[in-house]
Amino acid sequence: MTSIAAARMEWIKLRSLRSTWWTLAVTVAGTVGIGLAVGLNSKNATADLTNNALAGVVPGLLLTGVLGVLTMTGEYSSGTIRATLAVVPRRGVVLAAKAAVFGAVTLIVGEAAAFTAFFAASTTVRHGITAPTPGDPGVLRAIVLSGAAFCLIGLLGLGLGAIVRHSAAAVGVLVAGVYVVVQVIGFFAHSAAAYMPILILENSLSTTRPVTCGESCPDFLSAWAGLGMLSLYAVIALVAGGWLLARRNA
Repeated sequence: MTSIAAARMEWIKLRSLRSTWWTLAVTVAGTVGIGLAVGLNSKNATADLTNNALAGVVPGLLLTGVLGVLTMTGEYSSGTIRATLAVVPRRGVVLAAKAAVFGAVTLIVGEAAAFTAFFAASTTVRHGITAPTPGDPGVLRAIVLSGAAFCLIGLLGLGLGAIVRHSAAAVGVLVAGVYVVVQVIGFFAHSAAAYMPILILENSLSTTRPVTCGESCPDFLSAWAGLGMLSLYAVIALVAGGWLLARRNA
């Protein structure tokens, strides 16, 4: 089977699962809802409203990451991985097709969620605050890169699913790596905290101005360096997952 045919097969499997669309719908709704709440409650004219409006991306990443895990581990729990590998014997092609389809879907959904959340906040801001526009310095970049984070964390989850193969364990690793470990790293290795996924989103991707809080903050990455680091995490997980998929029994 060709790579295009494998991707078409993965698209059919992904779109046929009702849970996929429910999860993505909740992700978008939550992201936009938080953006709307930010707009209605913003009172500080000096705050980075763009960064605040995109706060809903933080919990949204968890849902797309978990969906990425389940996209892979669901086949192991149901046993359909054997049928998939029988149709597509080249296991690297299987994971690449899953990554391409899942990555495209979550990128589109992520960008839609980020832009909608931003405009929801901008159109509801009150208290005499001037709402930012995509033409303001750094705003469009912050929206686009925050939307891309959905795709990258989703692919990280997909890679972890291929590595661990057990849904609960892989979700635990994802949550620990993205949300929990940062606290430990920040305590014991302060300078390394800037490389943690959740802080990259909050302090590199979604900001329109450099984050400054004195000696209590690490030197956060630039927006593009942060995007590169998230991409590296996703690539490492997918490469490791592909390597293990090719060497283990289904």
